[in-house]
Amino acid sequence: MKLQTWPGSPYPLGATSTGEGVNFALFSENASGVDLCLFDSSHQPQETLRIRLTEHTDQIWHSFIPGLRPGQIYGYRVYGPYAPERGHRFNASKLLVDPYAKAITGEVRWGPEMFGFELGSPLGDLSRDYRDSAPGMPRCVVVDDRAFDWASDAPPRTPLHQSIIYELHVRGFTKLSPDIPEEQRGTYAGLGHPATIEYLKTLGVTAVELLPVHHHSDEPHLVGRERSNYWGYSTLGYFAPHAAYAACGGTQGEQVAEFKQMVKALHAAGIEVILDVVYNHTAEGGEGGPTLCFRGIDNASYYRLQPDNPRFHLDFTGCGNSLNVLHENALRLVLDSLRYWATEMHVDGFRFDLATTLLRGENTGVEEMSPFLAIVHQDPVISRVKLIAEPWDVGHDGYHVGNFPVLWAEWNGRYRDTVRRYWKGDDAQAADLAFRLCGSSDLYRHNGKRPYASINFVTSHDGFTLHDLVSYSEKHNEDNGEENRDGDNHNNSWNCGVEGETDDGEINALRQRQQRNLLATLLLSQGVPMICAGDECGRTQRGNNNAYCQDNGISWFDWSRLADPKSKLLLEFTRRLIRLRHDHPIFRRPKFFQGRRIRGSDVKDVMWFSPAGTEITDEEWNMHYVRSIGLFLSGRTMDVRDEQGRLIEDDSFLLLLNANHAPMAFVLPGRRDARWELELDTALDDGEISADRREHQGSSTLLLRERSLCVLKLSGRTSVESMLLLS
Repeated sequence: MKLQTWPGSPYPLGATSTGEGVNFALFSENASGVDLCLFDSSHQPQETLRIRLTEHTDQIWHSFIPGLRPGQIYGYRVYGPYAPERGHRFNASKLLVDPYAKAITGEVRWGPEMFGFELGSPLGDLSRDYRDSAPGMPRCVVVDDRAFDWASDAPPRTPLHQSIIYELHVRGFTKLSPDIPEEQRGTYAGLGHPATIEYLKTLGVTAVELLPVHHHSDEPHLVGRERSNYWGYSTLGYFAPHAAYAACGGTQGEQVAEFKQMVKALHAAGIEVILDVVYNHTAEGGEGGPTLCFRGIDNASYYRLQPDNPRFHLDFTGCGNSLNVLHENALRLVLDSLRYWATEMHVDGFRFDLATTLLRGENTGVEEMSPFLAIVHQDPVISRVKLIAEPWDVGHDGYHVGNFPVLWAEWNGRYRDTVRRYWKGDDAQAADLAFRLCGSSDLYRHNGKRPYASINFVTSHDGFTLHDLVSYSEKHNEDNGEENRDGDNHNNSWNCGVEGETDDGEINALRQRQQRNLLATLLLSQGVPMICAGDECGRTQRGNNNAYCQDNGISWFDWSRLADPKSKLLLEFTRRLIRLRHDHPIFRRPKFFQGRRIRGSDVKDVMWFSPAGTEITDEEWNMHYVRSIGLFLSGRTMDVRDEQGRLIEDDSFLLLLNANHAPMAFVLPGRRDARWELELDTALDDGEISADRREHQGSSTLLLRERSLCVLKLSGRTSVESMLLLS
């Protein structure tokens, strides 16, 4: 077969279908030649045709092939020096994935030929391997982005301070769902199914945050142990939705339309889609890793290499390599990918894995206004979607919670650790907890930032589930095959007296109460709450706190738990908390508390009380044994206006928290004509308050059970003047 070729254009990068044919464009600064490889099918072991790209403009190799259509299977072979000591690892024996491929089909079938050097050679990675990798390589698919009809799709554009984020795995969330067709379970179609969306709607979340959906590859050591990179933090294609999550099979690029249909269905239900993205490293690992894409296209441009010995990678990620966003073309790849997902795939935001790596400068230090941040801030598309940083990496000085600039929210690791320690009963946590409950102003009040810069979470995919957090004091990762060496050893977890599952009724009751305490704290704190999927119904990973390689029942959402009475109660409790947050803007203020007094009274917009019913003093805050505190939130000084400019006011609330191992009598603030209505009590299985317990007078005593939390609302009949007794 012989095809006509035209010069084509260097832009846009990737494979672009025009209706007349396909334009191919590939960046490589240091290559000496590029072959485009065309396949008749995704299963064909060798390419049908190789076409040398003779046009070379702006370090981009390009050609237009008239007559080609969407669905065409392709890859590249790139020529140049194999000189690892100079940072170059070109090897035309290896078929390569296009970094700009919109769809990828197939998986890596591991063998020694997938590496650019001879495995086991005395020369190590200095010895070039000449075996052809094509039979074991995934292939790229030409996609027509114009084919999908978005119709009237409109992003919900939920303000961040009103958001409730639900972190889930596309495959794991629906794999066991009995309410969707079997062929759609574990897929984009399954997540977009009406039954799945109905669950999310009734739960009350406003956004789903999807673990990585960029096309990724499993590491060979996991495949050898019959495991996989289930979480997907091993990216191979930054533009391509992972094909294995497509019900349609994904051999001809159909996964792109299926992903879009999922987004469209979620948007129609008012639910946003946020992607967890991994631009800090790729699937190719360090210098001893395979040659699949970037390494063979231009290793010295795409990766951070050691300046004094470019044979070796700089690794700030713990995964062997770090993407070189200091290079203008690697940075362009990241920005083009973000724009593509925001504009063409209609996603609403991004959570950046190990985001600190993207801020590291020439001297490897963290720069608060790096080239990456500078471009993101001025980009008219990317700067307007939700941007969430995981503000750390594993390099030197990598922990940067509170240091990302405006426009950025952050996973607040300080929040997670403090809330866990407080409810575990650790000493000296109350003062720090006060900051976390009020939006972490100590971290985010600078440079014009707001409480919603703090993404609050108690659990996430990485670590214990909520159930396991209160059931295990130690990790149990034996199923991962790494002799329990993997995963975090410092979890701030507590098993309530017995390690793992137990039939002890008292311990199980305490565990249920601790889960309610943690959920209530999360959903009633200022900032943006993020719930890990399944925590609302007690999902367990049997003590595994690093289930990254468990594509099985350990990680999947167990829908059968919803039939369990205790799980039902926890689910309904979570729904009630979310409704309380939605109904009362005092719990999701867009501005920090000011400590202002209310219209000349002694009442401030936020106040802290001891069990004696008096304001906590500075001396009391510094006492190590303080574990019982009261938080008063005034809804009458919101200092916030609606879209019509009207001042927003709300009810006022009192949160009472008791992390002691014994009950605590709390004197309620206010004169006797003040009225408090008990709204929620975590000491009760369902949190529901009976009529005879609902109303309480100011200055009366309320007994909080050990390790419990109560929420009280100031009755609408109570005036500001009688609200508090401060004399």
